[in-house]
Amino acid sequence: MPLEIERKFLVADDSWQSASQDATDLRQGYLNLEQRCSIRVRTDGRRGWLNIKGATIGAERPEYEYEIPLADAEQLLQRFAVGPLVEKTRHLVPFGGHLWEVDVFRGENRGLVVAEIELDDPRQEFEKPPWLGPEVTDDVRYYNTSLCRRPFLTW
Repeated sequence: MPLEIERKFLVADDSWQSASQDATDLRQGYLNLEQRCSIRVRTDGRRGWLNIKGATIGAERPEYEYEIPLADAEQLLQRFAVGPLVEKTRHLVPFGGHLWEVDVFRGENRGLVVAEIELDDPRQEFEKPPWLGPEVTDDVRYYNTSLCRRPFLTW
């Protein structure tokens, strides 16, 4: 079973920007609001993905992801997405031998900036960049599924 091990942090300042190697605009929506899993569709303007992720709290979750035609992904978002789409620019920022994903949210979640790191083991140690803020891995408000239900601007 594919397993995602990911930790999520708020970003304390914008000093990460000078190290950003790549940026991609993402749009994603959820096709369900079930308790057991999330079903997400994501696009980057060139490709689309269907993602099914277990709805557990914490760093470890089962995850399945499949590339789908962009036109299909766009239609799924338009026809079936629940709540507002989650829109963000994902920046890839190398630090300490890892590739961090820094998401700068737009739309109804603008003002929110989070950094994520994927690990091989939930107890794996890693060097924290100086621009990293508090960890929010276990705070469901920062899960993208929550941000489509209750956007950051409404907090």
